[in-house]
Amino acid sequence: MINRRGLFLATAALAGTFLIVTALAAADDVSGTWHFVFQTDGGERQAPATFKVEGVQVTGKFGEADVKGTYKDGAINLAFPFTSPEVGPGTMSIKGSLASGALSGDWEFAGYRGTFVAKRPQ
Repeated sequence: MINRRGLFLATAALAGTFLIVTALAAADDVSGTWHFVFQTDGGERQAPATFKVEGVQVTGKFGEADVKGTYKDGAINLAFPFTSPEVGPGTMSIKGSLASGALSGDWEFAGYRGTFVAKRPQ
């Protein structure tokens, strides 16, 4: 005969473990919507982005631009064609890491460079 209390406790423990593992996996995934704030010589610039991660490959949108890059071991590395209204076309490079639910690091575009922080919209 199956001990119902034991079965209930085992099922509850398994469900709790699943929720914790799922939450940790989501916390270490950059898939989804982000709000970037770039520090530039001309002041802050902001941009929305949406990423999808499959394996280590990142695709998505950065404003209107198509994103390409990688995400592995908490590090994001993107390089993609981008057109700035102020500077014109070039390759946007974004390198950073995910910590405490935020992305941060360095960017480079058309000879300009700076730092950024990106958070998920609330």
